[in-house]
Amino acid sequence: MPDTIQEENINRAVLVGLNAHSLPDEDNSTDTTLEELEALLETAGGEAAAVVLQKRDTPEARTFIGEGKVQEVKELAAANGANLIIFDNELSPAQVRVLTEEMGVQVMDRAALILDIFAKRARTSEGRLQVALAQYKYLLPRLTGMWTHLVRQNASGGKSPIGTRGPGETQLETDRRHIRRKIQKLEDDLREVRRVRAVQRDRREKNEVPVVAIVGYTNAGKSTLLNRLTGSEIPANDRLFDTLDTTTRTLEISDTCTVLISDTVGFIRKLPHHLVEAFKATLEELKYADLLLHVIDSSNEEWRTQAQVVDKLIRELGAEQTPCIRVFNKCDRYSPEIRPHGEDVVCISAKTGEGLDELIAAIGRRLDSGARRVQLCIPYDQGGVLDRLYREAKVENVEYTDVIQVTAVCTPKTLGQVRQFLTPEDEAPQNVT
Repeated sequence: MPDTIQEENINRAVLVGLNAHSLPDEDNSTDTTLEELEALLETAGGEAAAVVLQKRDTPEARTFIGEGKVQEVKELAAANGANLIIFDNELSPAQVRVLTEEMGVQVMDRAALILDIFAKRARTSEGRLQVALAQYKYLLPRLTGMWTHLVRQNASGGKSPIGTRGPGETQLETDRRHIRRKIQKLEDDLREVRRVRAVQRDRREKNEVPVVAIVGYTNAGKSTLLNRLTGSEIPANDRLFDTLDTTTRTLEISDTCTVLISDTVGFIRKLPHHLVEAFKATLEELKYADLLLHVIDSSNEEWRTQAQVVDKLIRELGAEQTPCIRVFNKCDRYSPEIRPHGEDVVCISAKTGEGLDELIAAIGRRLDSGARRVQLCIPYDQGGVLDRLYREAKVENVEYTDVIQVTAVCTPKTLGQVRQFLTPEDEAPQNVT
């Protein structure tokens, strides 16, 4: 895995953003996105020494912000003791190289900062695989200018070790080839992760266990909600990207309806493309979920924009057809008198527990299959029926008397197939959904 930024190198940073008429709105920098960038920097362990927002018609090709502004930022960094400059906009590899040389301190963009945070936060082997893949893909086109040791390995003898006195290859070319091999290995490993997930998904589908995925903007309260619903104790802190590794728990909607509910990594504006690609092994679960809970921080004035970011990423992941309930969290801090409302909209406070009963009821309306707990009496010569129940229903108890007495939770489809074996109190047609 590539080396991440050391904490001592990001103690103080100047944050720079460009708002240009020629850039799409989602690529522009604003006061709000710079505040978000400052929060990201704090999450990474650093602090903002100064903030610069420049407005111009179009980015400058070589330095992005123009020579005059480069000199201004350089002087600002020196005056404030900053040893890092972070751009809110995406920079090309050439621009990073030029800006680093001209400003005399390390320059990086928002994508690099997010990757660094992810590298520090990932805990599971799968999460680390995904972050490493994103880092290497980000690093590959940026190798030029990052090395000071572009010394040729030539056949002139000297102290070159045996096996390196070859046809003459720059260190840069060697490093590129090494990183491409790393990327190939990580992609192979993640394909295996996807294969295992597909097997697990098939098993869940056979058992007819619905899957609920919690999605939302980073720091919207997803982990707190999962804890409230399931009684878990997943760390939930007030900071960006506190959850990177997917956590799945069981949630009982009713005595005949149980679902699996999963927390996912938070989304954010300008999320690095490589990161989205790398995390598809995890995020593709959204496409196969039976229901999405889109958690929205209703106390944030930017909640509409944040919700649009999440909706866009859901579409990119191919999950736009998955049923979705919009969960407006932090309603205890929502100031307008009229709360968001409508079909598949629920207002809650994961912190206080307000509205959770309504949310569980909404999940039940979407996912409760109409399963019923019933008693069946199966003759011994019909033993294949019991095999079917084990495959297609939730068998809770079996007693062998003069017949096979079974207690099971059955879906309407299964009930229709075994109706003749129902006990008298369960066989009334109006009770079978």
